[in-house]
Amino acid sequence: MRAIIFDFDYTLGDSTKGIVQSVNYALEKLGYANQSVAEIKKTIGLSLKETFRALTSNENQDEAEKFAVFFKEKADVVMTANTEIYPKVKDILQNLKVKGYKTAIVTTKYHHRIDGILKKFNATHLIDLIVGSDDVKVEKPNPEGLLFAIEHLGVKKEEVLYVGDSLVDAKTADNAGVDFAAVLTGTTKREEFETYCPVFVGDSVADVYEYIYEYINEK
Repeated sequence: MRAIIFDFDYTLGDSTKGIVQSVNYALEKLGYANQSVAEIKKTIGLSLKETFRALTSNENQDEAEKFAVFFKEKADVVMTANTEIYPKVKDILQNLKVKGYKTAIVTTKYHHRIDGILKKFNATHLIDLIVGSDDVKVEKPNPEGLLFAIEHLGVKKEEVLYVGDSLVDAKTADNAGVDFAAVLTGTTKREEFETYCPVFVGDSVADVYEYIYEYINEK
């Protein structure tokens, strides 16, 4: 294991407040009613177009693209301020760097959004590479972003662990042919991950770090 690659939302941090504001702003712009926090939380991790389809049952591509534009318009104002990283995340990333691991984030968030969040928490230096939705042609669960990260980190697939909170993340790892560790800080339950045979399931990214630490000691 030489590289640890993370999803962001509900894996390293929580952007729920900013996402809810941005989703409902975009829905209102298109004439739809606001959605509840609970319903929106179920879509976190999906692409913006898939989020629109999930919340409206509307398959119209043009409408989905307009939704994405309006979402970004609001998110540019509210997202970074309304995002928090989970406890111990900075320490974990720092420890991984000290131990010689390469680190990356592969997410459906925009690249610049992750940049802004990392800067907010003075953590930019702890991540070697960011792959956002605007860096790929096809978003997760297509493996393009994860494979891009693996190539640019200069590691082999068998040397990578992808860490995420959702079935989209599990599918992405499966499609890329890399090991997957699941965290339960999102809305996906432990038993839902079983189909994808994760190498580890933990309550949080701190548990994943303990798994990695034990892995090192076993070697």
